[in-house]
Amino acid sequence: MHKLITILKDFTLPAGMTCGLAGFLAFHYVRWLAPVKPAAQAAAEALMPTVLFIMLFATFCKVNPRDMRVRGWHVWLVAFQLLSCLLIALYLHFTPGAPGELLLEGLMLCLVCPTAGAAAVITGRLGGSETSLTTYTILCNLAAAVAIPLVFPLVERHAGASFLGQFLLILRRVFPLLIFPFLMAWGLREFFPKAHARVVAGCRDLAFYLWGFGLVLSVGQTCRFLADSPVSAHLKWLLSVVSLAACALQFFMGKNVGAAYGERIGGGQALGQKNTIFAIWVAYTYLSPVLSVAPGTYIIWQNVFNSWQLWRKQKRDEDIKKQLT
Repeated sequence: MHKLITILKDFTLPAGMTCGLAGFLAFHYVRWLAPVKPAAQAAAEALMPTVLFIMLFATFCKVNPRDMRVRGWHVWLVAFQLLSCLLIALYLHFTPGAPGELLLEGLMLCLVCPTAGAAAVITGRLGGSETSLTTYTILCNLAAAVAIPLVFPLVERHAGASFLGQFLLILRRVFPLLIFPFLMAWGLREFFPKAHARVVAGCRDLAFYLWGFGLVLSVGQTCRFLADSPVSAHLKWLLSVVSLAACALQFFMGKNVGAAYGERIGGGQALGQKNTIFAIWVAYTYLSPVLSVAPGTYIIWQNVFNSWQLWRKQKRDEDIKKQLT
């Protein structure tokens, strides 16, 4: 039993991605599953926010808000996200119809997309600071909520609504699944310390396993979206390559900036691990549904890299254990 649990810990992310792909293929190609396909899709869409909420609540219970501080690397990474997005938007604004316009918009979407709440889960598993990453996640999401209504109308001029209205619209999508579980965990710590201690003790690895289960749902939904999208195969491949380049760039930049402040792991996850569901919504709301292919494939690239990071850490820990015995 212990060996089975160890295997599950080591291969949670690859197993989650494989199960998500297998589930999509089953519902897409096995005809006798067609009658239950709508119910399965509805169940997946309903389960996802619940899984994310519980996962983030369990993670935030381990974070002491009194220890949260804005660090130098937080400022640099937020500045990189906002400035890179602004530069691309300005270029597209002053050169309408520029070559590769859709690809640049896809790149901009991947760059400005805020950090996923689940990044703290992977950061903790890799040995980084969940507290510092949580601080950045909240800061980054608020920065994106301000920047997107200001910058994206430069690219798509028809996105005409007041800044305050658009800011509140974005905040309404961020608050329930990011800020609310954080406030609940903080309130439990402050007003019910015994219950908080029991949650922390009983949910030590719960957030990670929930993330693995959430990955099954999100990969399945991503595959369904890519298969059903009317975008040409050629454009899908180009946007996928753009999202791969954005993923590699942001993990590289995040790790190097974070390393300068002793936070290499946190920096990489902060800049590289994105809330792709939010990015898909932004594509539909502000730009074009076509562009949602970029964040849709980004989720695959970031989790392939996360799986490799977790495997490498597990291998390194095993080597250290062998040397000590």
